[in-house]
Order: sequence, then structure tokens, then C-alpha cells
Amino acid sequence: MKRALLSVLGWLLLLPAAHALTQAEALAIASGSSASRVAALQRSVQHGADPRLAAFLGALLDDAVQIDGTRVEMQQGAQWVDAASGAAVTPGAAAQGVITNNYVRRALAGARAAMDLFAPDSATRLRAVRHLQLDPGAVSPQLLAAALRQEKNPDIRRRLQLLHAIGALHAAQPAQRLEAARALAASADPSVPSLLQRALHDETDAAVRAQLRASLDAVRARLAWGARLDLLFSGLSLGSILLLAALGLAVTYGLMGVINMAQGEFIMLGAYATYVTQGLFQRYAPQHVAWALAAALPAAFVVAGGVGMLVERLVIRRLYGRALETLLATWGVSLVLIQLVRSVFGPQNVQVDNPPWMSGGLQLLPNLILPYNRIVILAFTAAVLLGMWLLLARTRLGLWVRAVTQNRAMAACVGVRTARVDMLAFGLGTGIAGLAGCALSQIGNVSPEMGGGYIVDCFMVVVLGGVGQLAGSVSAAFGLGLANTVLESFAGAVLAKIAVLVAIVLFIQKRPQGLFALKGRNVEA
Repeated sequence: MKRALLSVLGWLLLLPAAHALTQAEALAIASGSSASRVAALQRSVQHGADPRLAAFLGALLDDAVQIDGTRVEMQQGAQWVDAASGAAVTPGAAAQGVITNNYVRRALAGARAAMDLFAPDSATRLRAVRHLQLDPGAVSPQLLAAALRQEKNPDIRRRLQLLHAIGALHAAQPAQRLEAARALAASADPSVPSLLQRALHDETDAAVRAQLRASLDAVRARLAWGARLDLLFSGLSLGSILLLAALGLAVTYGLMGVINMAQGEFIMLGAYATYVTQGLFQRYAPQHVAWALAAALPAAFVVAGGVGMLVERLVIRRLYGRALETLLATWGVSLVLIQLVRSVFGPQNVQVDNPPWMSGGLQLLPNLILPYNRIVILAFTAAVLLGMWLLLARTRLGLWVRAVTQNRAMAACVGVRTARVDMLAFGLGTGIAGLAGCALSQIGNVSPEMGGGYIVDCFMVVVLGGVGQLAGSVSAAFGLGLANTVLESFAGAVLAKIAVLVAIVLFIQKRPQGLFALKGRNVEA
């Protein structure tokens, strides 16, 4: 309350000359029916900006106002003052606090925002303009014109001009409404089309109606670019998530022919490793909690990769060459992992907080905001993909993996320890799934069943792209992401999934090897 009053006093030199709050006006705003209080509030705000009125509205919003007979008093620190004059008073025994319901509180918030147009702080003025764009009737044209005359910030000026045009849409003179409609044609604000549509519905003048239609078409065409770019980014974002989830499966399925139905659960293990790492930072190093995600990346890889190598040693190694048995065995492994996590962490969802540098978004257009967490996941996917390519193309392990993939028998004949390569490759694939879980924990809740939603999409990416082909996995993941996003915007999520699945089935019928066929003597034989 002290800070609010000091801020109000700082406005005195900025405010235009205006009508001062009277005791009668304060009593009308603080008492009576909700409708009469809002009407009195609107009359007082129309007079212009008044620091005493702004302080009074803030006190009403803070429930710090009482009525003592015919005098309205508001609390200022430890004492009570007269709402109109600001003089210190001693409340009587019969003083009663003012109760403000939600309807009146919304009107008070709008009126207070109108007063905040003259705040010395640009952030406060920007917040006020944004609030008033939702309720343009809360500010008078005179008050808005005064705010425009003194505003120097170009972004706030643009928003004030938009607000002025919105208010002029309901002016009494057709010429003013026509000018407002023309001004709004240059806007790119997402809220303008609905405002123009409502004004068009109520307009009776033919010239104004024609201009409203033209302005509506111009604004919609301008906003369409933002919508298209948003659709493209959403498709790329979904594609990056699918690629990150499917990269590990591309390694294990392409190398060993193992249908790993537990791939989603390794994603889940990586997400829970991230959750545990964050908890450790919050408990033992809260001052460094922003770095918890960076520490969680190797933890997720080690946990998921270690469990994967253990599963390969104990279960998968005895089932090579029997695809149906590996499917059933890994399905059983997935159930075991789900129940194990339920027993340790419970069945309820847990949340992994975004670090401060991943919160918020990058606003490129008025209707296009790119969330930082999605941008980071895109960059992280590119980094993982580059690391995978370097590992497979530039290291001895990668050479062994490629040799075993293309011709296992010949690789064994030249001294490659195929059993060890299988274990390391399976651990690499599940470790990458753990990294995917770490990334996915930043865009949704973590639960024991979270991996089940990705297993089908993972197999679609691997089969469509071509078994064991990184380039094919990249193309398939981003293609599926874009196709899903575009179809969902027209047909909904369920029909989009069905259409994509049918298209993949038809494609595989014509090209069983996928987009990129694996080359090698054993494969070509």
C-alpha cells in the first residue's frame, strides 16, 4: 500500500489538470448496488486522471476502504485518511469495511489501468495499455488523448493509437468511425479482427460498413502469415520431439532387428532422472538450481543407457533372430519398468520446472510467439543428431556398428566382437531415449505412462525413414511432424493420426525399404 501511494504521488507532475475526487464521488463508488457503483466509477474516470482517485481505486482493490457515516476512509500504512482530501482521520466505532464483488473489482481494475497510463514507469504503462485493450470502455477519449500527448515510448504509443481507434469505432459521428476503421486496417494485433467483426455487426452506415469489411480482410491477411509461420514452427517442434524419441530406436532396430517395445519407458527413465536431479539441486544447491537441467543430461543418458545395457545382457541377447519373442520380451520389460517407477515415485504426475532461461518466448509477430523451451529442444535435437553422426561416421565404435549392421557374419570374421557391439549399441539407443525424456520433461508433466504415447510414432519414423538410416529418420520425423500439425488444423487430432497412418501404410506397400534404403552386401543379397 505504501509503494502504491508513493508511486501515485510521483505522477503529480505527469498528470494533466483534472477534476479532483470529491467525498460524494468516493461514497458513490464505495456504496450502493454494483451497477450504481460501476456507473459512478465510470463518471469519475471520464473526468480525467486524478492521483487521489488512483490511490482510492488501489485501496478498494486491496480491501483497505471503509465507510464512517458519510465519510469514506482508506488505509495508508498504519493510519486512516480521508479518501477525498487525504487528511488523517480517526475512524469511528460505526465504521464498516467496503465489500467489493468480482463484477465491481473488474471495473475497478480497468479504471485503475486507465490511471496507470500516466505512471512514470514504462512497464506499468505497457501493462495498463494491454489491460485496457481487453476493456476499451474503461478509458475516456480525453484521458487517452492526454496519455498519447505525453507518451514517448514507440511501442506504447502504437498500442495507445490502436486503443484510440478501437474506442472511436463506437463514436457517435460516422466520420470518426470511418477514420477509426481505416486506421485499424494497418494493425497486426490478433484482437482486432473480433473487434472489427463486432463493429461491423452493429454498424448502419454503408460507407463505414464497406471500410470495416476492407479493414477486416486486410488484418486477417496480415495475421495469416503469423498463423502460417506458427504452424510451420509447431510442425518442426513436433518433428524434433519425434526425432529425438526415435533416434535411439533407429539404432537398436536398425542394428539388431530388435523390436524394442520398451523404448518409451527408457524415455520415461530419462525424464525421472531429470526430476531426481532437479530435486537434488533444490535440496543441496538451491543457488545453482538453474543448472539442474545441464546436470540432468548426462544423468539421464547414463541411467537409461545403463538400464538398457543391463536389459540387453539379461534378456535381449538370448532372443536375437526371433523378432516376435523380442517384441513380447521388451513389452514385459516396459511393464516392469512402469511398475518399478510407480513403486518408487508413486503413480501421480510429477513436474520438472523450466530453468529461468527457458521460460517465456520470443515474439516475432503480434500473433507469433516462439516458446524458448521449444527453441532449445530444436537446438538440442540438432546437437544430438550431429553427435550421433560424428559417432557413427568418425569413431571406431561407429565403424563397428556400421559393419555389423551391413553384414554381421563378415564383421565377426574380421574380428569385430559383435556381442559387445550389440550391447554398446543398445545402450547408446536407450541412452539417447533418456536424453529425449530429459527434453520432454521441459514441455509436459512426467508420469510412469508418459512413454506409451511415443512408441507408435517412434516406429513410424524408423520404418518410414528406412531402417538404420539417420537421414531417413530426420526426413520422416519432420515430415510426420508437419503433416500431423497441418492436418490437425483442418481435421482434428484423431482424424489427422488416422490419415497419417493410412498414408504410411500405403507408402510402405509401394516402398518397403522406406525413404532411404540401407546399402550393403548382406542387405542387397
